[in-house]
Parts: sequence; C-alpha cells; structure tokens
Amino acid sequence: MSKFLDRFRYFKQKGETFADGHGQLLETNRDWEDGYRQRWQHDKIVRSTHGVNCTGSCSWKIYVKNGLVTWETQQTDYPRTRPDMPNHEPRGCPRGASYSWYLYSANRLKYPLMRKRLMKMWREAKKLHRDPVEAWASIIEDADKAKSFKQARGRGGFVRSSWQEVNELIAASNVYTVKTYGPDRVAGFSPIPAMSMVSYASGARYLSLIGGTCLSFYDWYCDLPPASPQTWGEQTDVPESADWYNSSYIIAWGSNVPQTRTPDAHFFTEVRYKGTKTVAVTPDYAEIAKLCDLWLAPKQGTDAAMALAMGHVMLREFHLDNPRQYFTDYVRRYTDMPMLVMLEERDGYYAAGRMLRAADLVDSLGQENNPEWKTVAINSNGEMVAPNGSIGFRWGEKGRWNLEQRDGTTGAETELQLSLLGSQDEIADVGFPYFGGEGSVYFNHVALDNVLLHKLPAKRLQLADGSSALVTTVYDLTMANYGLERGLNDENCAASYDDTKAYTPAWAEQITGVPRAQIIRIAREFADNADKTHGRSMIIVGAGLNHWYHLDMNYRGLINMLVFCGCVGQSGGGWAHYVGQEKLRPQTGWQPLAFALDWQRPARHMNSTSYFYNHSSQWRYETVTAEELLSPMADKSRYSGHLIDFNVRAERMGWLPSAPQLGTNPLYIAREAEKAGMTPVDYTVKSLKEGSIRFAAEQPENGKNHPRNLFIWRSNLLGSSGKGHEYMLKYLLGTEHGIQGLDLGKQGGVKPEEVEWRDNGLDGKLDLVVTLDFRLSSTCLYSDIVLPTATWYEKDDMNTSDMHPFIHPLSAAVDPAWESKSDWEIYKGIAKKFSEVCVGHLGKETDVVTLPIQHDSAAELAQPLDVKDWKKGECDLIPGKTAPHIMTVERDYPATYERFTSIGPLMEKIGNGGKGIAWNTQSEMDLLRKLNYTKADGPAKGQPMLNTAIDAAEMILTLAPETNGQVAVKAWAALSEFTGRDHTHLATNKEEEKIRFRDIQAQPRKIISSPTWSGLEDEHVSYNAGYTNVHELIPWRTLSGRQQLYQDHQWMRDFGESLLVYRPPIDTRSVKAVMGRKSNGNPEKALNFLTPHQKWGIHSTYSDNLLMLTLSRGGPIVWMSETDAKDLGIEDNDWIEVFNSNGALTARAVVSQRVPTGMTMMYHAQERIVNLPGSEITQQRGGIHNSVTRITPKPTHMIGGYAQLAYGFNYYGTVGSNRDEFVVVRKMKNINWLDGEGNDQVQESVK
Repeated sequence: MSKFLDRFRYFKQKGETFADGHGQLLETNRDWEDGYRQRWQHDKIVRSTHGVNCTGSCSWKIYVKNGLVTWETQQTDYPRTRPDMPNHEPRGCPRGASYSWYLYSANRLKYPLMRKRLMKMWREAKKLHRDPVEAWASIIEDADKAKSFKQARGRGGFVRSSWQEVNELIAASNVYTVKTYGPDRVAGFSPIPAMSMVSYASGARYLSLIGGTCLSFYDWYCDLPPASPQTWGEQTDVPESADWYNSSYIIAWGSNVPQTRTPDAHFFTEVRYKGTKTVAVTPDYAEIAKLCDLWLAPKQGTDAAMALAMGHVMLREFHLDNPRQYFTDYVRRYTDMPMLVMLEERDGYYAAGRMLRAADLVDSLGQENNPEWKTVAINSNGEMVAPNGSIGFRWGEKGRWNLEQRDGTTGAETELQLSLLGSQDEIADVGFPYFGGEGSVYFNHVALDNVLLHKLPAKRLQLADGSSALVTTVYDLTMANYGLERGLNDENCAASYDDTKAYTPAWAEQITGVPRAQIIRIAREFADNADKTHGRSMIIVGAGLNHWYHLDMNYRGLINMLVFCGCVGQSGGGWAHYVGQEKLRPQTGWQPLAFALDWQRPARHMNSTSYFYNHSSQWRYETVTAEELLSPMADKSRYSGHLIDFNVRAERMGWLPSAPQLGTNPLYIAREAEKAGMTPVDYTVKSLKEGSIRFAAEQPENGKNHPRNLFIWRSNLLGSSGKGHEYMLKYLLGTEHGIQGLDLGKQGGVKPEEVEWRDNGLDGKLDLVVTLDFRLSSTCLYSDIVLPTATWYEKDDMNTSDMHPFIHPLSAAVDPAWESKSDWEIYKGIAKKFSEVCVGHLGKETDVVTLPIQHDSAAELAQPLDVKDWKKGECDLIPGKTAPHIMTVERDYPATYERFTSIGPLMEKIGNGGKGIAWNTQSEMDLLRKLNYTKADGPAKGQPMLNTAIDAAEMILTLAPETNGQVAVKAWAALSEFTGRDHTHLATNKEEEKIRFRDIQAQPRKIISSPTWSGLEDEHVSYNAGYTNVHELIPWRTLSGRQQLYQDHQWMRDFGESLLVYRPPIDTRSVKAVMGRKSNGNPEKALNFLTPHQKWGIHSTYSDNLLMLTLSRGGPIVWMSETDAKDLGIEDNDWIEVFNSNGALTARAVVSQRVPTGMTMMYHAQERIVNLPGSEITQQRGGIHNSVTRITPKPTHMIGGYAQLAYGFNYYGTVGSNRDEFVVVRKMKNINWLDGEGNDQVQESVK
C-alpha cells in the first residue's frame, strides 16, 4: 500500500487508530492488490538461471506476461538422485529470487552510452576525417584531448549514442591500436566462464581473432588455491555438494556455507540427521557456527598453525604410535612420501634439496626416456626403483604412466619403503626454516631458532657423476618437520603435546588462541573417523583461508591432514574448496569457441594479478621485499631486487605470460625478419639476445609498453574485484584518486633492478574503456563507452557449477529490453565493424606470439634441475625450454567477422583435446554442419555457422566429452594410451548420448564422466575429486605422479616452502604513515581488514537491488567488535572512515559481539553508487572496499616450466590476496554528501 501522498501536508490521511496508535483504520484504493492476484495469470514459463558467480547454478521458472517478465520461482524438476540420497532441490536464494527487479528498474541500462566529452570530440573528428581510424588518431594523439575525457572518468556525463556510432568508434580504436602498437595492447577482462559460457566466449573469441589479450580471473580473484596445482597438478577439483551427505565427519573451515552456498546448505543440515559430526572453524561467529556441533575460533590468518598442530596429533597417534593399515597403505601408494630427497651440505648441517631422479644414478636405473624427470624410491627389498607414474613416464612413452605398484624399468610389482629409519647408513642433522618467531604487535609468535635442526635417518648413495650424496624420504622429512620424536634424541622434537615446540598443540594454542585440548580432540576424532570409514572425513574450505598472502600454507595444512588420513579421492571425504563458480564442465568443447582455436593457435593469455600490478603501477608503492620472505637458509645474494623483478625474470624464463609481450609491435617483427632473411622466430631470439628487442615488462612506462584498449564484460572490475582500486584510477584511467602513500622514489624504498624506474609514473594509460553490463555499475561509471547487454532472462547461454553435476540453460524468456543485446550479438557487431574499418590499415598479417611453458604439455619438462636465466648468461635462450615459446600466427583481419561467425578448419586438421590428451573431431564437425548449416561463400565457405548464441552452445555441447558420449569414449581411450589401462568403461554406457541445447531447456541434464576431471559422474557415486586417481590408478599430474607434499623446486626451497610451515601474515606497512596525519579529532585505531562474502548480494550484483537493500542496512557497512568500537567511541550505525596509505572509504559501523577484537569486516562487494558520503581524508566520494587494498605478489607463484609448477590460464600464477591488509578506523565528524542538497550533517564527537 502506497504512503506516497502522506509525505505532503495537505494530503495526509486521517483515520481512527487502535492498539495504542500502532494500528490505523484507513479507506484506500486497493487496486494494487490485483498485481499479486494476477501474477499467476502468466502467458508462459521459461527455464533460465542466473549468470552470476555464486556456484549456485540454480534452475528457475521465469514467468512471462504480455512480453514482460513478471517474477521467478524455483524449478523442482532436477533428475532424481539414488534412493539413499536427498534430492538436489530446493535450490535458490533470496538474491536470485529478486533478479527480475533489475529488468525494468532505473538501474537498467537501456541504450548505448558514451561519455559526452568523447562523443563531442569523435563527432568533430569524423567531420574532418572520413576514415574512422584517422579520426580516432586525431583524438588520442592529441595529449590535451585525451587527457580531457580521461579525467572525466567516474564523474558521470554519459549521453545516449547509437550502436552504429559506438561500434565504429570501438573498431577504429582497436584497429589504430593494433596497427600502431600491436594487438597485445588490446585486452579484455571477463570472469568465470561457467556462469554464462557463451557470453564469455563472445568477447574472448573477438579478442583472440584480432590477437588481443584475454586476462585471467581465478587467480586475480584469489579464488585460485595455489596449493591445489602444487599438490595435485590440478587447478581446482572438488566434490559436488551432494557428496557432503556421504561424509561422516565434516570441518567447515573458513567457509560460511549457509550464507555463501545457500542452495547447497540443505545437504549440510541433512547429513547431520545421519549422525555426522560438524565442526566450524571461523575467527568470527559466522552463520555456519549455528549448524555445527563445535566452533573453533583461531586468530584470523593463523589457520596453518592450527592445521600443523592437528597434523602433529594425527601423525603421532595414527602413523607412529599406533599405525593404521589403511593410512599407511594410502600414503605409500598415493603420495610422494616414499620418494627420496637429496640432502645438501651446509655449514654444520644439511638442508633438504631436490628429489632424487633416475638420471642422478648410474645408468639412470635403466631409464632412457626423461630419466631426469623420474623420481626414485627404495623398495621393500632395499633396491632403488623408479616406480611407475612420475611425470617422466607421461611424455615420450606410453603405457607406464599409472599408479600400479610396479618398477618402471622391469614392470615387476614392488612395494615402496616409507621410511629409512632402521635401515639408515647414518643420522643426519637437517635444518628446517622456522617463521613462527617473527614478532608482530598484531599477531602472537613463539620465539624459536629460525633454523630448527632435526635428526633424520639417511642413506649414502653413489651418483652417476662419481660423487656421493645423502638421501632421506619425504616421509622422514615430514615427520621431522611436524616435530615428532622417533627415538633419535631430537631436541627440537616434542616429547608431549604440552611441549612448546613447533608444531605442537601447545605451540599452536599460543599462536591461534584455540585451546590445545580442542585441537587434540578434533584431530583425533577426524582421523579416527577416517580410519574407520576409509576416508569419509571432509574439510569444506573457502575464501576465509584462501585470501591471505601465505594462502598456500593455509591450504597445504588442510590438504596434509586429509592426505595423512587417506581422505582425498574417497566418496564423502577430501578437500572441498568452494569460492568462485570455477567449474566449466564442458571445458574442452568451449575452449575452441572462446579462444578461436578453430582458426588459429595459440591465443594470448595473461595472468591478471601480474598485469594489474604492473600497469596500475602498484609496484611503485611496494613495501614488501623478497629478503623478508626468504628462508633463513637461502643464499640471499641470488634473490636481490624488487618483487616485480621476480615477475620479469619469470616472464623471460618462460614461466609466466606477459602482456604486452615485447617492446615492439609484434606485427612488425615478421616484416623486419623478412628483410633480414630470417624466420620471425630466429629473428626474435637474436634480437632478444642482443637487446634490440626487450620484454615490454622491463619498460612499462615508456609510453609504448602498456595496454591501450580494455573491454570489460560480465564483470564489475572497478567496483568489485579491482584490488588496488585507487591505483587503477590514477595510473590506468587517469582520473581523480585517493592514494595517500608515497611511491618508492619519494619513500626511498627498494627500486627494481629489471624494470626501468621513472620518477613520474605514467597516468591514464588506457585510451578506451568499454564495458558491457545490464546495470549501471561502478565500472560503467569509469568507462568511456557502456553497452547495454541482455539480462539472464533475455539471452540464450549455458551454466555449470562445481556444486552439482548438471548443465543448465540461460534462456531468452523475452526479447532484450530497449536497445540491449546479448553479448554474442554485441561482439558480433563489433567484429563486423572491425572487418570493415581495418581495410586499408590491416590485411593478412604475421603476428609473433610468446607463449609461456604450458602445464599438461611435454614442454612442462623444460627445466628439471636448477634455475638458469639466459639473460644473465647462465644458459642459452632456447624457446620453450629456457624462455617462452616464440610462435607465429597468421591473422586475416578483414575476415574477422567471417571467422567469428563460423567454426574454423583446425578442428578437423588438428582435432581437439585437453589436459594433455587429444582426439579426432571429424564426426563432430560433420554433425555441426547439419545442426548449424554452413557458410555459403566467403573466407569460411563450407564451415559450420555460428550465427547465434544457440549455434555457439551447440558447438560446445557437440565437441565436449561431458555432453557427447561418443567424444567421452574417445577421450578416455586417448588417456588409456598414456596409462596402459582401459578407462573407456567409464563412458561406454553413455556413448550414444548427445545433449543438445533444447534438451537442457526441457530439464537439467547430468553430464558424462570425462578425463578432463578427476571424479566420476555416476549413478552410484557422487562426484568427488581425485576419485579416478585412487580407483582407476590415474596419476596426479605432478612431478612424482602422486599427491606432492614436498615441493622441491629451487625457489620453493629457498623461500622456505618445500614443506608446510606456518608463516604469519605479512606486514604491508600501510597504516603507520597515515595514522593521525589528517586528524578529525576522534580516536584512531589500526585493525585487520577482511572482506568476506556477503548475505545480501553475490559479489556486487544485487548490492544495488532495492529488495536486497531493503532487507539489509541499505548501503556500505563495516563490522567491528564491541571492544574496538568502545575504544573509538563508535556506536552502532555511526558513520565511520576506514583508510590507509592506499586510500579511504566511508561506511556505517555495525558493532557486534560476533566480531573478535582487532578485526574488522566489510562484506564483499559494496559499491560506491548507493548511499555513500564523501571521505574526510580524500575529499572525494567514499571509496569502495578495494580502495584500501594493494596487490603484493608472491614469488613462489611465479614458478614455471617445472612439472605441475607450470603455467596454465587460471591454473597457476600470482594471486590477488588482500587479507593481510590493515586499516585505520575512526568515527567521522562531517558527513558530506557532495550533492549540494543540504543533507550534510555533523556527527557528535567522541567524548
């Protein structure tokens, strides 16, 4: 009932009151009720879902009346589960139920928009220049003109344009950039393809066809857990939520299931009815705690310490004192624990070195193929063997890359020794780095020697070069690392749990604040359950642990617990990491579409963390040095310089990608090579050695080596995920910003050695920012052109998740409203205009592309022993071995549109594949010609068409083994050739099944088991990661072929992380310089700043939705403890300011007893477009949660060319961690809305 008229004095209604004034009798028009009565009088119901990064992937009924969406409700027709399992429905949440509000709200983007200043300049330029490329050049080459519209970014000023005008300007800018600077200066950012895979592919396909750069997202979001590639060679693979029901002990560690996995939470509650014990581990009293039997609250950032202590208990009681047969057999067969590690001599002690390889021994143990990549163990007979399964067996030979317990040379069955204790030649003193004594005013520490000497059993071996070496096993190293006394009189090992030695429960109690009795109890229960059930203990984990700088230590702590208890690969057990909607199930069918691999290979990919760290100049403000990260046993002289130096070295050694790639236009290189009578590859190698061509990252601010055009779609980069937000505003966008700190030049900090320093950083690097969205987000506000895209109820697409085994459609229930278009149609239009505009500027061109050494390729065997840098003269520059691959791609720029809208010939010439295996796709291409029809003429004559999004979806479904049973059988057969074992039985019963787009519109369809993933889609087994490794004996894609607990790469050892250690949060040094500098008279206090996922939105989506704003407080809020609030004189709902050297934000305070002292939380992601006053610090509108963050990359995440530690897009690389950050919090004095409407106020000062 509307009370609108009550706001006006003369229209107020008067009526009889009752219930002491709480009720009022009114006579009002009740026609509004008809809207509710008629909502069931719909014309049709269409199935769709929400393309938002939430992992829900829920099926919804979309109700349509008179061509308009009226509302939505949950679908309940998922395929039923087996009788002993609850069904998947109900699936949904209040956020999804409010989505239809967006379609017709004031927030909806209706027309193409362009910044007024840019439009005016463009139209004037078009009058003077008939050629659009020349028109764009006249604007962007005029420094004053370019600065004029760049400075207006973020200040509104949009006007309505037309599709014809925006497409022409975008195409002209792209053509100019490709022609002048190179195609790798055009980039695009879009996250999580699984949530709307065709929409992602639309932009990525366009970029890949013109040679642009596709930016990663999973690592940038810090959703990527590096511990997963390190341990398993797998980006992320996890159980579906239904498998929780098979567990009998669950720890929810840093994962707030009912709040962030709402559609799946019913499995968590249902399994408790079976008697499953549940434990919550969160520093604050989160919603998950209400669903659990016990709540443990470790100090935030100290999770690895508690995991180490639990591991200490598990190893002591279940491996040493009372060994359990199941656990012993598991770690012997499925982990690297039996493998031998060489010990390196140091001053008075030894240090663990790299794993022993067959090539180290005389005659290489009979191994001729890749002996330097075959790990070695001692069997029960005391013989040296190179057991099947290590990565050396994967490449160059067939049939022995499996986990059968056999000698890789003779094929004889063999049992490996776990420990040398009792058969050792001597007892060696081995040093282990200890970081838990690093002092901090914010985190507790336990002072011990920074090198802990442990006694280990060792054998002395004769090596092939005539020398000898001591070796021990990973098992023995692990026992010592956990501080377990084994009768060797090791003074640094604990005699009891009450000893304050690393890493005992007593030690962990001092670090984490969790009572040792609780640590012992949970560890004991977890392991005992796993023993009795053969691995049905599970840890559900999420961003709470993964967003810290030393995130891999947190995760390896949990992974070790699971491995010690034999849980990984067992139904109801294992590691359940849920953050982003990362699981793109039909991945191998999607990749050729998305990256135009059907026309040309390879595509240009770039890891976003390194990209934004470089180009938003966050490295200029770096306060963390490599020296403070190194192991106390490392040779620090080998690791000098700035953190960005390590990234540059990684790029030139082929470990990480680069973008832009080289310091010259890659289209020019082939022309110059032809003049010199050389191939482009040889010319590039020669020029790199001479220094006439350099990597662009070495000179990022010379005016040529930075990005120029940026596309953003399906993302709110500048309002949600953009860590270092204020640096992006200054250095990428060239607009006003809130940076409070000084750069290294003014600080006097450590400057780079590999990167040229310029005293004045380059502002406004991006010439054009184009954003596609259905709502006016923060990113739109900072863009130059905004394109209105169709909502999730107005386009055809597909959606999958790791939480369930189904593939869902997004369906066009209604036509796109106003002038909006689907992503596919938008990029198709841009591609068509590009093909027209480029004529006379670009034709058929040879593009030189650098490609980092790829995981799941034979090249991952590039650098087996030591790290050598060709630029330092330590080795020769060999593409694909000591440097990136250098490749050429032939581009036909005028044919861009024809290629965009057809499937190219490479699918038949080369075939398809994924994760190291390949298969023929001729029959699938024949089918696609029948489904999609073919091009009648032109450059793509005879090729299957991709005119519509449904055509694109059919390409994915037809080529993917997960949705085409015939392809699944071919894929398993291809893997069988590597392993020597038949795996085709996993898919033969589905060989005739082919899922089509109309099929999934009728009902969600369960996907087919595929070797792309490590679990099974089976009627009798819920999906669980690692299941096929354990039950089909398929190796993990790691150095040893097993779960890799010991990381032996030289950088991992020198940074002290070859084995699990506790590393406290880093000191970002971001608060001391600003504390009290701009006082408003109120007290200030430094608090740890966390950004967990929120209840009223999915990232920033729904955070501006009126229904969700009504249910929540309606704007930005920051949670804090009652103690901290009292110290600062802050009461609940007061306006506060949160700031540090990176920037500032304003919000209302939520004062709560559920938050521990010393910590503050701002739920991710609250934008700057709703209810946000100005900041007293910056004198600008408030800022967002990322205004107080800055990226600090970790060198160990830059490693490449080394088995599982090799680059893959979104697989491994630097991550955008942010939870180590501290902020200054204070109560605001002046609340200035910066709108001139007289609503400003003064808040009462702290008394």
